[in-house]
Amino acid sequence: QVQVVESGGGLVQAGGSLRLSCAASGRIFRINTMGWYHQAPGKQRELVATITNGGSTNYADSVKGRFTISRDNAKNTVYLQMNSLNPDDTAVYYCTLQMRVLGVLYDYWGQGTQVTVSS
Repeated sequence: QVQVVESGGGLVQAGGSLRLSCAASGRIFRINTMGWYHQAPGKQRELVATITNGGSTNYADSVKGRFTISRDNAKNTVYLQMNSLNPDDTAVYYCTLQMRVLGVLYDYWGQGTQVTVSS
């Protein structure tokens, strides 16, 4: 089994910062892409940022220049540094990772961590 656990969410004022962490544990093989999605109330889950095992990154337009994704492959951990937060960033943030097992790609998700930005 694979466990994916996020941490670092909370309540912050507009303009503030938060750093999310996500650690994978259990039967870990080679992890390909890791990433973050968010889901605001009443909306669909949306991509925030992804990072490949080679370090290539991709960001949603709404977070470019404010958020930075990074990963520590030795610790099977991905981070999301969020700066200049605004109320529109309020959502549950989910970590995801893609892992290849016996030639098959699997996606794993965490339970989510709440981020609330007050105006």
